[in-house]
Amino acid sequence: MELRRVAFLALCVLVACGSSDAKVEEENPEFWRSQAKKTLQSALERKLNTNVAKNILFFLGDGMGITTYTAARILKGQLQNKTGEETVMTMDTFPHVGLAKTYSVDFQIPDSAATATAYLCGVKTNLNTVGVSAAARNGACKTQKGNEVTSILKWAKDAGKSVGIVTTTRVQHATPATTYAHSASRKWYSDADLPAGAKKDGCTDISSQLLKNTDIDVIIGGGRKYMTPKGTKDPEYPLDYASRGKRQDGRNLINEWQRMKVGKVARYVWNQTDFDAVDPENTDYLMALFEPGDLRFETERDPKMDPSIVETTEKAIRILQKNPKGFFLLVEGGRIDQAHHDGRAYMALHEAVAFDYAIAKGLELTKEEETLTVVMADHSHPFTFNGYPFRGQSILGKSPLWGRDMLPYTTLMYGNGPGHKLTNGKRPDIRDVDTKTKDYVQFAAVPTESATHSGEDVAVLARGPMAHLFQGVNEQNYVAHAMGYAACVGADLRHCKGQTSPDLDSTTLTNDRNGAEGVRGSAVLLSSLLTALLALKVLM
Repeated sequence: MELRRVAFLALCVLVACGSSDAKVEEENPEFWRSQAKKTLQSALERKLNTNVAKNILFFLGDGMGITTYTAARILKGQLQNKTGEETVMTMDTFPHVGLAKTYSVDFQIPDSAATATAYLCGVKTNLNTVGVSAAARNGACKTQKGNEVTSILKWAKDAGKSVGIVTTTRVQHATPATTYAHSASRKWYSDADLPAGAKKDGCTDISSQLLKNTDIDVIIGGGRKYMTPKGTKDPEYPLDYASRGKRQDGRNLINEWQRMKVGKVARYVWNQTDFDAVDPENTDYLMALFEPGDLRFETERDPKMDPSIVETTEKAIRILQKNPKGFFLLVEGGRIDQAHHDGRAYMALHEAVAFDYAIAKGLELTKEEETLTVVMADHSHPFTFNGYPFRGQSILGKSPLWGRDMLPYTTLMYGNGPGHKLTNGKRPDIRDVDTKTKDYVQFAAVPTESATHSGEDVAVLARGPMAHLFQGVNEQNYVAHAMGYAACVGADLRHCKGQTSPDLDSTTLTNDRNGAEGVRGSAVLLSSLLTALLALKVLM
């Protein structure tokens, strides 16, 4: 009871004192009324942009759930010496917002491969599979064949547009790979990762598909080691054996890519100097691989060797926008997710802030009347924002309230992950620990080697032609179809033909009904089997 009294008194003091960082004008009701009136008027005056989108600029924050989004907004402001909460992110200026349901066909909580297949290919699928339908099984090569699905990047290329991928991970990672590859396993980066059975059954690795499947104009990220023969020394880390080439087939895919571009100006670069020397006006193709694997975190990046996501986004757009038919560009802030897996909120939020600056650069270089810009996350993380921190308090700091164990805790924590640090049943005392450093690992409730994903809906933000399609709560696979409709790429070309209703014949409707009945029938059969198995287990 004594602890409860102390906690209650502490809360009363906090409420009574308020925040010393509160702005005087915010105490005036007219401040909030005026602000709301301006927002309301802006909404009333908003006109729908119903143009056909010449360009699609698609920004994907991997693992950038709502908590990450909010915390990054605060950090962005605090890095500018503001309180942070009132900061306006570039993403915040997007007028149309919706939610996407992220579950995969087989799991409540998805991975980046299943989600990418949904929002890029328009089809939900199973965990760990890339560019294939749910009829394919994780790691089973034979189930891949005949179940391939294509992405909006390919739809755009087939429509004559230029296409590109920019990522802060390796270009063979789940998100970028889904734009061009079909694989029963997201982990088949090079042929060295393919099991013998998969090779025998005719499956190929993701890196080789980067060259074979779709003619991509701009490829920027990491992943050099999956492109070169086993043992090939890395140009940046020649003494590091882990950075050397992985391929067992002896192929140098970088050289092959260059030979494929005969008659075109195709540049391959791996460092900042050569990247800066690439003239977008005189470049047809660019492959830039800045690391053997994933790129470095933004706060650890060497600007003399590797460009920022803002720089790579700008270079890609300047190359692609020369096409009079327009372009599709995927820009992935991929290391937001990887920092969260490590339980390092500092890194995740700084990655998200850098991602927001890349979005600003994208808007600066394009025209809103002709460019549909979409920003979204693929999934979230078990990342919490808690503890009644004062207004303006460091988002990476500690709550002014302590736990019942009379120990402080950080404002940001994880539901699971490597930050679980109980000793003799007690949490560590962090009173003298600086929680605002890049290497600090936030406390986690459950000990896991890596923080998992979480399953709540994610935000989808849009501006530009047909941006109003991105509203409400939708399945994640809807995103690809809405983007395709807006730009008249893929199967649904009604927008550029002036049609507003689908031309469905009786056969299509019958097939749809049969398909639905088939799904229901399969579900009933599966349920019966599970019930029988459970009954058998009880009997045993």
